[in-house]
Amino acid sequence: MEDMSGPYPIRGSVSLPEAELLWRFSRSSGPGGQHVNTSDSKVELSFDLAATAALPEVWKARALERLAGRLVNGVVTVRASEHRSQWRNRETAAVRLAALLAEATAPPPKPRRPTKIPRGINERRLREKKQRAETKRGRQAKDWG
Repeated sequence: MEDMSGPYPIRGSVSLPEAELLWRFSRSSGPGGQHVNTSDSKVELSFDLAATAALPEVWKARALERLAGRLVNGVVTVRASEHRSQWRNRETAAVRLAALLAEATAPPPKPRRPTKIPRGINERRLREKKQRAETKRGRQAKDWG
């Protein structure tokens, strides 16, 4: 089996530190054929987010806060078992973890500045609304019965 296809970038020049990744392999559930009971193709990738030195402190704090529900003792775990080959599952898990960390370390969005609706537009909306009400009122025939 060849080495993984290189570093998985999180954002900018920061990427997943290969040395800090903990891999576990087990048998995938679901249907299979020959070879299914002998191959450990399911992959669990764990990364100790609380103890890592690979992420800038600000990113780390942000990620710990945002991923609080997924962490177990500061460790985030990603599983992959959709492929039949362990190597492809490893790839999938690493890409998934990098994407998860990229999302968790992203800076918060700029606060929305509420815009004021121009008076002319509001007046036009109310005028059209009155017009529509008139049209509908005209359809209510009282002496059509």
